[in-house]
Formats: sequence, structure tokens, C-alpha cells
Amino acid sequence: MNLPNTLTIIRVLLIPVFVILIMNHSFWWALIVFAIAGITDGLDGLFARITRQKTDLGAFLDPIADKLLLISAYLTLAIIKILPGWLSVIVITRDVIILLGILVIMLISHPPKIHPSFISKMTTTFQILTVLLALLPDAPPLLKTLTSMAIYGTTGLTILSGIHYIYVGIQILNQKKSTPMI
Repeated sequence: MNLPNTLTIIRVLLIPVFVILIMNHSFWWALIVFAIAGITDGLDGLFARITRQKTDLGAFLDPIADKLLLISAYLTLAIIKILPGWLSVIVITRDVIILLGILVIMLISHPPKIHPSFISKMTTTFQILTVLLALLPDAPPLLKTLTSMAIYGTTGLTILSGIHYIYVGIQILNQKKSTPMI
């Protein structure tokens, strides 16, 4: 257990606090907890690189912590009708497809090296921005307009990156099929 992995575990432990705050309509506190979780996400990667403490556990836990936080945010915000339910379904479906794809590839062959694509990074950025904007209670009209724009940007990018990951997964599977077995 090292500092980067500890920060990742702290991020996972913040998820129920974050969800409870949203359910209690304590949006400012939820926003603060979400920001702290985001900061730990940045710091764990930074510390892992600087101190050369990258571990297999960290490489596995970090993206799972990110997915759990975002899925929890979208699901909870949809349940209390802050974000549209259809958006939550799109975001969660994409993540489930990615995780199932990785599982299938791992079962058929060796674990692939996962590197987020540019579109995936943009998607995550928009997903986070959408949550941040949604957590601003009593936002002025300009921020409400930005929230609507973020919702549709997140929708488009999530669908595009989902299609991209399906394409990449199929390429990986086809490559493994064409490799002769010895």
C-alpha cells in the first residue's frame, strides 16, 4: 500500500458520502466532496509518476474508482431529477460496455494495455463538467444554459467514445483471431 493507492481508496470511500449529500440536497457539500475526489484523482497519478510507485493494483483501482464516482453521480442525480434519466442510462451503458469488452478480451486472450483515447478523455471531461454544473443549485440563467449544453455535449461524446471503444475492441478480437495458435 503506497500513497497513490491510498488516495485512490480515499476517493472510493468518498463516493457514499457524495451520494448521501446529493440525496440530502446538500449540493454545495456534494460539490466540495466531488472536487476533493477529483483532486485525489489528479494527485494519485502525479505521485505515482513522481515517486515511481506505479503498481498493478493502482492501475486496476484508479479507473474503477473514476467509473464508480461518475456512475454514482449520474445515477443519483437522475434519481432526484437533477439530470435526465436518459443521460444516466447512456453514461452507465457506455461504461458497462467498456468493462464487459475488457472482460471478454481478457477471457479470450491476455489483458490488453488500456490507454484512454483523446475522445475518451474529452468524454470524461464533459461528464465531470456536467456533474459540476448540475450540482450548482439555483444557478443563474447563463449557467443553466451551460448545463444544457454540457448535457448534450456529454451525450454526443459518450456515444462517440462508446462506438470508438467497440471498434477498438473488435479490432483487438479480430487481431487475436487471425493470430495462428501454436
